[in-house]
Amino acid sequence: MKLPNGYGSVYKLSGKRRKPWGVRKTIGWEIDEKTGKVKQVFQNIGYYETRPLALQALAEYNANPYDLDAGKVTFQDVFEKWSAEKYSKISKSNINGYNASYKVCESLYDMKFVDIRKGHLQGVIDTSGKNYPTLRKIRVFFNQIYKYAMENDLVTKDYSEFVEINHMKGDSDNKRDPFSKDEVQKIWDNVERNEYVQIILMLIYSGVRISELLDLKKENIFLEERYFDVIESKTDAGIRKVPISKKVLPYFEYWMNKNECEYLLSTPEGEHFLYRNYYDSYWKPFIKEMNMKHKPHDTRHTTISMLAAANANQTIIKRIVGHAGAMSLTERVYTHFEIKQLVDVIDMI
Repeated sequence: MKLPNGYGSVYKLSGKRRKPWGVRKTIGWEIDEKTGKVKQVFQNIGYYETRPLALQALAEYNANPYDLDAGKVTFQDVFEKWSAEKYSKISKSNINGYNASYKVCESLYDMKFVDIRKGHLQGVIDTSGKNYPTLRKIRVFFNQIYKYAMENDLVTKDYSEFVEINHMKGDSDNKRDPFSKDEVQKIWDNVERNEYVQIILMLIYSGVRISELLDLKKENIFLEERYFDVIESKTDAGIRKVPISKKVLPYFEYWMNKNECEYLLSTPEGEHFLYRNYYDSYWKPFIKEMNMKHKPHDTRHTTISMLAAANANQTIIKRIVGHAGAMSLTERVYTHFEIKQLVDVIDMI
């Protein structure tokens, strides 16, 4: 469908790009010195993953035009401008609270603020591993940042108001709800249905956090030695070597050779998975169809339960899943396990 004159345009860039759809507006005309012809002068509004998202961005801009230079402002830029104004008016304890919330938002730092959507904010909430009171503070932080952005015409919509945490009230990182033996078998029985069911088993037989697996790059995986390096985690103990179970090794091999994406797991388009994309599109529908009630974090508790049932050494279990809080000083400082020992233990389940 052709867009109205003066409305702006949506176009597709050549080559393989994460955001191939561009949006632009005509801001004037000029004479081409070489040809002597009049040509349009364009200003880019932004770049998007799909054409519908690009059309939505153009519609939002036309409904409430903003300074196009604002489209270059990142989340970090907005935080710095907001905090410079806000922190002179609040207590030190409130400043510390906002700074703690900001640290959890590392995945947003370099994103253009106008490109951030509810799913990005929700992903921060869902993968932070924080308790309910802390999640409420993060949401308040989002509200404050978006209030500032709206007041300064940086965005036209406040996505922070859609962030959900009520379903997590009363939950804690220590609440255990592992998959039962029958449920694990049910997943095995349905694993051939599609490649994304494999991911659930990769989580169960490794003990990694969902964020750690989604952010795992192929360069940090060593199939021959059967382990991978987690180089970024929410805790120091989370930086670790994780053994690959023989039961899910074929799935790691499959994803390693699937496409050219630098990350192990990828979307059908070969792009890096965002948590919310995986959770909403693949995890939730499958778990619901299987008549189960589990969150991705339950896979870690399943790993721990299965290893404990196999009488695995408790210190090695902590090493595999990256639990520092439960480890003694001696275990943290003086104990070192070779990869083969870790592999032997994970193969017990």
